[in-house]
Amino acid sequence: MAHINLLPWRAERRKQREREFFMQLGSAVVAAVLAVLVWSLWMDARISTQNDRNTYLQGEIKQLDERIAKIKDLEKVRESLLARKQIIEQLQANRSQMVHLFDELVKTIPASARLNGLKQTGESMTLDGVAQSNASVAEYMRNIEASPWMGHADLRKTENTHGDSRLPYSFGLDVALNRPKPDENGEGANSDVAPAAAGSSAAPSGQGKAAQPAKAASTAPTPAAKPAIPAANGGAKS
Repeated sequence: MAHINLLPWRAERRKQREREFFMQLGSAVVAAVLAVLVWSLWMDARISTQNDRNTYLQGEIKQLDERIAKIKDLEKVRESLLARKQIIEQLQANRSQMVHLFDELVKTIPASARLNGLKQTGESMTLDGVAQSNASVAEYMRNIEASPWMGHADLRKTENTHGDSRLPYSFGLDVALNRPKPDENGEGANSDVAPAAAGSSAAPSGQGKAAQPAKAASTAPTPAAKPAIPAANGGAKS
């Protein structure tokens, strides 16, 4: 016998599909909301981590800036100390320069010239004076250029003032200053030390030589007495 279903099954199936659709839609919405929440939490965690990193980096950068500032201060102190050291070395090197310059001025100036003034500016010196003739000025310039403490001499002026009958020419010189090489200074020091060493070594040898004649004189009184006897005999014969 055939069975005939008279219930509205199509409507029931449609409702069931609608329920399944809304369930799937709700599940998708819930999943999307959960995904958004997880993503937002993950991004908040990353942002917080990056902010912590930024804070740490800012602290390190601040410390580095402080260290850089200290290094700059130390460099300034170093530069000032180096400048002081250079000044001290320059003063130490130039300590005896003026003494040598005055000595060289006395040695180089000819008898037919006379200095009225001098001025030193750094590594140059200005000389003003009077001379008997231009030849005396030329001789003075040659003597200056031959000096180890003075270099090239430039003639600034020379004129006949007709003021002094003996030294009528007025001149001006610009002289560059030099420093002798260490070899020259070393030779001078050795030459100063050598006579002293020779004198100190000669003194004992002189004493030894003086002692030897004294010993010879003390050991040879008999030969000196033998010629005296013939002299006495000769006097008796005469």
